[in-house]
Amino acid sequence: MLDSEAGKRLEALTRRARDDLARISHPKRSWVLPLRGPDEAIMLDVLIVGGGQSGIAAAFGLIREHVTNILVVDQAPRGMEGPWLTYARMHTLRSPKDFTGPDLDIPALTYQSWHEEKFGPDHWGTLHLIPRRDWAEYLLWLRDTVGVPVWNETCVVDIQPYNDSLAVTLQQANGRIQTRYTRKVVLATGQESLGRWSMPDFLRDLPEHLRAHAADAIDFSALRGKCVAVLGAGASAFDNAAMALEAGAAEVHLFCRRAAPQLVQPYLWLTFTGFLRHFSDLDDTWKWRFMNYILGLREGFPQPTWDRCARHANFKLHTGASWHGARVAGEGVDLDVPQGVFHADFAICATGIEVNPACRPELARCADNIATWGDRFSPPEEEKNDRLARFPYLGNDYALQPKEIGRTSWLRHIHLFSIASTMSFGPSGSSINAMKFAIPKLVAGITGRLFADDIEQYWQSLCDYDIPQAEMRWPAGHPD
Repeated sequence: MLDSEAGKRLEALTRRARDDLARISHPKRSWVLPLRGPDEAIMLDVLIVGGGQSGIAAAFGLIREHVTNILVVDQAPRGMEGPWLTYARMHTLRSPKDFTGPDLDIPALTYQSWHEEKFGPDHWGTLHLIPRRDWAEYLLWLRDTVGVPVWNETCVVDIQPYNDSLAVTLQQANGRIQTRYTRKVVLATGQESLGRWSMPDFLRDLPEHLRAHAADAIDFSALRGKCVAVLGAGASAFDNAAMALEAGAAEVHLFCRRAAPQLVQPYLWLTFTGFLRHFSDLDDTWKWRFMNYILGLREGFPQPTWDRCARHANFKLHTGASWHGARVAGEGVDLDVPQGVFHADFAICATGIEVNPACRPELARCADNIATWGDRFSPPEEEKNDRLARFPYLGNDYALQPKEIGRTSWLRHIHLFSIASTMSFGPSGSSINAMKFAIPKLVAGITGRLFADDIEQYWQSLCDYDIPQAEMRWPAGHPD
């Protein structure tokens, strides 16, 4: 809860931010031509799927370019969008506190400005990293301040073509189903936007009371006094191990498939303007080479993440220990590891995502024709990587591309802004550090398409334009 003074300060900051935006809103003219759907209602210009930080920032970027006939939908209730209050189980963000992103370079909209008004400048000065709950609250304030329209508790269940646009079927929490017509769709649905959370089939086949993915809702209190096994050695694996330890698990064993955990964080290296702004301008050979190396390293974990687990005497790290099989054993599960069989009461899988559009019901009509990097690029033999080959091959406006030209041409209206964009655009829809560069590129791609799609009407509008800006009025008595 805000105290009254902090509330007043945040209200003043909101007014200041809106005033700043009004001062830099040139050109102010509304410009996107309205199109009507089959119901004769004006269709949306852009429907954004996902109301987390990426979806909100994309909507804000479009609003700044006077593309205001937009809608954001998110399946979560208000305030629960994104991972911050669900499966993000670290105490703080891992990004440095001074990274900017969804503010789109408006000083009054930065997290720092919000934090200083809520907690005071001195508190900001002593802050090390941003608490994830504060970040979630800040995103809600940002969304309300810039006026992003959001329908919460709304899922997209189908996308299909309608003339040269899209018909999107929405289902709300009360069961109501409706179709919204839109010219463009942005998929900003986070980690699993073009697939699903990755889990070996032998784990997925176990009863749910014996296993979970790190992204699932896990009742950690139920693990008190139990032996917990975690597969994976990335940051989320350690976060889930720590949650189990802090909930009173008797033992927590983390199994790293590699010979040693990844300690180098490649995303710290690439956080500079040249890479973040211009990676997407590289040719495919260089894109593949960079991402093959970076994604091959995987994402490292910071020191506090390790310390959170290592402080517990009942935490054990196993290296070179992948899981090859699993089966129910008594009231627990037996896991096949290189050293033999390991028995646990509960297994947590923290193995990231699987890029597979066929897993997305909303893409059922086009999933088989979404072009991948494997379809469009053949790397040198020493750089082959089946995992990278499954990533979608995107256009320069983040649009999905058809594998077979001439079929599902409406894919050009679907723009992907998530971790699955990484191969084509580097860290863009998947990280705060790249957002200030990625959002303008996404927005420019969409506005460019909207303009080009209606170029004949704009040409005719120019030809018909006949509004004089002056009148040749002679003053009285002038010898004309």
